[in-house]
Amino acid sequence: MPKAKIKRLYLIPILSKALDVIEQLEQNHAPVTLEDVYQKTQISKTSVYRILKTLVHRGYVAQSQDGQYRLVSRPRRLRFGFATLSGEMPYPAAVTQSVTAAAAASGVELIVLDNHYDPDIAIQNAEEFVAKQVDLVLEYQVEEAVAPRVAHIFKKAGIPLVAIDIPHPNATYFGVDNFESGYEAGVLLAQHALIKWKEKVDWVLGVGFAEAGSFVQSRISGAFDGIRERISYIPPERFVQIEGRGMRQPSQLAMTNFLAGYRKAERILIAAATDSSALGVLDAARQHGIEANIAIASQDCIPEVLEEMRSGKSAMIGSVSHEVESYGPRLIQLGISLMRGYTVPPYNYVHHRVVTPETLGVKHASSLVRRPGRNAE
Repeated sequence: MPKAKIKRLYLIPILSKALDVIEQLEQNHAPVTLEDVYQKTQISKTSVYRILKTLVHRGYVAQSQDGQYRLVSRPRRLRFGFATLSGEMPYPAAVTQSVTAAAAASGVELIVLDNHYDPDIAIQNAEEFVAKQVDLVLEYQVEEAVAPRVAHIFKKAGIPLVAIDIPHPNATYFGVDNFESGYEAGVLLAQHALIKWKEKVDWVLGVGFAEAGSFVQSRISGAFDGIRERISYIPPERFVQIEGRGMRQPSQLAMTNFLAGYRKAERILIAAATDSSALGVLDAARQHGIEANIAIASQDCIPEVLEEMRSGKSAMIGSVSHEVESYGPRLIQLGISLMRGYTVPPYNYVHHRVVTPETLGVKHASSLVRRPGRNAE
């Protein structure tokens, strides 16, 4: 007789276990403990724990303060609005990628609108989010002057707001601790001058971002403090701020204008508010043939700046990473927490770290320059 054909079952073992847990919770009319579920299902305790935590995260199960679990009616899918700063700039594009991936992983519907670095468009997008009846908005626009108007639109509609990198009225803040990250960039610049230039510094230049307001501008004041604490003889009038708008072309033009009165023997430490500004300054310095007499530290760690540092020949001596890959998971979880009525801190700072040619493994970079910090000397 021909051998009977065995029907293949296309099953997913971990999904089957999750359904066993759900069915066990359905049989109980009162909250149960992890141990109860484990004993009834005979699934490994580690798997039961992870399944329950996932079900809580996705809103299928509620966990009480004493650690017990109960099945709840499935809530409708959360819908978040995300207004990205600009899809054409490297750092905001990376933030968008991180947020989009995190929303998909958490089961949150995400509506993405591009502010195109334009305050008028930011206002239009805010009104569109209201029209689409989103549950919460993640707002990434950097002009301080328009922040109250954007925030008012959401407040009037009763939509919770999380403001990214620029504080907005009545919003939960998520972003950079600007003064501290600027301070660490300044310490790095000062160490460079002490070691490479034997303390000879003629100018300290801050490439600012006035439109973003005092919060982001504190990256520059922090950098100036980090330098002053280590090189005290530089006269106050030698600390100069120029306006780069956080972008490459405006920063290149501002640096070119500054260099109009520059003497080639002078050495300049440069703290830039963004990597895009730093690249514009570097373009201007190369056009004037003075790259050897400048040192630049900036913020964001975009790929082009990392490549500059990896070359081992660039005036880019460091950039402060704000760990953009962490934005998405933390922002989505922050939004979910707000929607569930949990108490969250008003200011939620990202982690930052200084990246230099040394940390990137550039062999001929100076081994004497250490990671900066408030206790560095």
